[in-house]
Amino acid sequence: MARRLTIVCIALFAVLLPRLGAQAQTLFEKLVMPGEVVTSHAKYEKTCDSCHEPFSKQSQRRLCLDCHKDIAADIQAKQGFHGKRAEPAVAECKTCHTDHKGRAENIVPFDATTFNHAYADFELKGAHATASCGGCHKTGEKFRKAPHECVDCHKKDDVHKGALGTKCASCHTDSAWSKPKTFDHATTKFPLVGAHKDVKCAVCHIGERYKDLPRACIDCHKIQDVHSGRYGQKCQTCHAPEKWKTISFDHAKATKFPLKGSHTKVKCDGCHKGDLFADKLKTNCASCHKLNDPHKGQLGTRCESCHNETDWRQKVSFDHDVTKFPLIGLHAAVPCEECHRSQAYQDTPKVCSACHKDSTHNGTLGPQCQRCHNPNGWDLWRFNHDKETKFSLTGAHTGLQCAACHKTKAADSVTAPKDCFGCHSDDDAHQGTFGRNCETCHSTQTFRQGARRP
Repeated sequence: MARRLTIVCIALFAVLLPRLGAQAQTLFEKLVMPGEVVTSHAKYEKTCDSCHEPFSKQSQRRLCLDCHKDIAADIQAKQGFHGKRAEPAVAECKTCHTDHKGRAENIVPFDATTFNHAYADFELKGAHATASCGGCHKTGEKFRKAPHECVDCHKKDDVHKGALGTKCASCHTDSAWSKPKTFDHATTKFPLVGAHKDVKCAVCHIGERYKDLPRACIDCHKIQDVHSGRYGQKCQTCHAPEKWKTISFDHAKATKFPLKGSHTKVKCDGCHKGDLFADKLKTNCASCHKLNDPHKGQLGTRCESCHNETDWRQKVSFDHDVTKFPLIGLHAAVPCEECHRSQAYQDTPKVCSACHKDSTHNGTLGPQCQRCHNPNGWDLWRFNHDKETKFSLTGAHTGLQCAACHKTKAADSVTAPKDCFGCHSDDDAHQGTFGRNCETCHSTQTFRQGARRP
C-alpha cells in the first residue's frame, strides 16, 4: 500500500512539475536520483536532461553518444573497441557503464587479463603478446589514446633515423624487431633477382643509407672487375645477376661476328685485348691469327678459304678447283703435304715431273707427262700419236714401245727421227745405195717382206 502511494505521489508531482518553478524541479530531481554520479559527470548532475529524457529509456543511449562523440564515431566506422564488439548497434551504454554510484565509482570496468585486444584495432601478436600494458598505455591517459603506428613506440629504435619513413612494417615484423622480414625490393627501382636475393641489406646499404643509392653494376662490383674498366661500365651486357662468372652475352646477335667452332671456347680477352668499345676489332682471320700463319702471308688474308673454326690445323676445306691446278682423279685423295712440301703453298710446281720422277722414260719423252698419262691412273696412258705428231703410227709401229724411237733425253719428243732411216739405218741391207727413202720400197707392215718393187 505504501509503495502504491509513493508511486501515485511521484506521478502527481511529475504532472505538476512543469507548472512549478526551477527550485521545485531541482528538488524533485534530487528526490528521484538514485545516487551521486561519478566525478567526471558531476557537472551534469544538476541537469538530468543532459543524460535523461523523462519516461524515455530509448533516448539514453543517444544522449550518451551525443556527448561521447569519439565513441559514436567508432561505432559508426565499426572500429575500435566499441565499434568491433558484439552487436554494437543495440548494446546500451548503461549495460557496462552504470552511474549514480558515487563520486569515486569506476564506471569503466577493465580487466587486462581477459580483455581481447583484437577489438582495439591493434591485435597483439608476436613480441607484442608478451608486452606489458604500460609499455604502450601511459598512466592517466585513455586507452584509445595509445599509439598504433610502429614509429610511435619504436622511434628510438629506428636505426635509419627516419630516412625510410614511418612504414616500419614494410621490412620489420612484430615477432622480432631486429630480424627484418624479406622486404619486397620489387617495389623499388632495383628488383632483386638472381644472386642479389641472398645478399644482406647492409652489404649494399652501408651506414643504413637507402635513398639515392647508385644502381649500376660497377658501383658495387668495381673491385671485381677483372677487365680493369677496359670493357666499360655496362656489366649487364655480358654478365647475369644469377652468377657473376656466367657470361650471357650473345655474340651472334650483338655483333657481326657470331662465335662458332673453337671460337666459342675462347675467352673474351683472347681477342679483346684493349678497350672493348674504343678498339674496333677487325673480323678477318688474319687480324688475330697472323702470328699463327705458317704461310707468312703469301696466301693472303682469306684464311677461311682453307680453314674453318672447328679445327684450324687439320680440317682444311680448300676448293682446289679455284686454282690453276684442279685436283682430279687420284690427285683428289692425296694429302696436301705430299705436293706442298713447304707451307708457302704458292711455290709448289705444277708440272708432273716435279712430283713424279720419270723412272721409265728417263726423261726421253720430256716433262709433259700429261700428253700420255692421266690422273686416274699412271699406267693408263692415252697419247694419240696420229693427232699430236706429224708421224702417224701404222703397221708394226703401233706395237712398239715409246723408248724404241725416243732414245735421247730431250725437252720434248720432237728430236725423235721421223724418217725410216733415222731408226733403221742399221737394218739397211743396201748399205745406203738406194738412199734413205726406204718407204719407196718398204711398208710399215713388215720391213723385210713388204718390199715394193717399181
